[in-house]
Amino acid sequence: MEISVVIPAYNEEENIEELYSKVSKSLKTTKKQHEMIFIDDGSTDSTYEKLEKLSKKDPNLRIIKFRKNFGQSAAWDAGFKQAKGRYILTLDADMQNDPEDIPKLLEKIEEGFDVVSGWRTSRKDSFSKKMFSSFSRRLRKLVIDDRIHDSGCSLKIYKRECFIDLDLQGEMHRYIAEILALRGFKIGEVKTNHFPRKHGRTKYNLIRIPKGFLDLIVVAFWQKYSARPVHLFGGIGILSGLLGALINIYILYLKFFLGESIANRPLLLLGILLCILGLQFLVFGLISDILVKIYYSGSKKHYHIEKII
Repeated sequence: MEISVVIPAYNEEENIEELYSKVSKSLKTTKKQHEMIFIDDGSTDSTYEKLEKLSKKDPNLRIIKFRKNFGQSAAWDAGFKQAKGRYILTLDADMQNDPEDIPKLLEKIEEGFDVVSGWRTSRKDSFSKKMFSSFSRRLRKLVIDDRIHDSGCSLKIYKRECFIDLDLQGEMHRYIAEILALRGFKIGEVKTNHFPRKHGRTKYNLIRIPKGFLDLIVVAFWQKYSARPVHLFGGIGILSGLLGALINIYILYLKFFLGESIANRPLLLLGILLCILGLQFLVFGLISDILVKIYYSGSKKHYHIEKII
């Protein structure tokens, strides 16, 4: 199996048949053995029924049906674990990605990249969606030094080995490329087409913004401190403790050398609080370090080997 196409679908009954047809046509031009995996993410319309009819005609079409809506990250994770292809390609089911771009991504990844991400240079979304995407992109670049122009584009192709020991939770699907870059995989980009949504309703809403921001913090933490979290929390603890100690030394100087009253000074409480917080951060860092060591004590490693010759 050369190519596995993984497509999550949630209430996309009006798009499924046309999408299947266009993806099949594009895959045939590659002349490579392929399969399509649709994940029905708890649809409440006739999405699954239409997929089931298509699967009876095409032995290379597989369906994963969720009992309820678990989200795009869970759908992709399930699809990645079922995929058999040497390359795994993803796209949305809303018909905004162009299946005709598939050969272009395949050609690019065969140049030696591990991941190739689509870049929607001319987006056909609403003004509000483009505005929030622009803000999110700037925030990502600030927090995790994201070098991809369009992390939110679902049209991507990966080598199969990218998903060894990779589990997706929450809203982490939007940061897959960044996580893989952290692991040392080579990331490329290709300019792709983008179409306005013709059928169905967008699943994007304002609730996803704070969720995405929290996941961004997780990626930023994992990027820098996944092996030694004590360096972060211990550093904050030492800084807080030293600042508190300096304040307390100053307070003692006022008391014993200048004879001033310190009982009613808020600075005294601040110094004591900073010392306590410093100790707590230091202990928290040590506990986090122990938990990370337990996490990596199994089959997971904080390093990734490309090849052994």
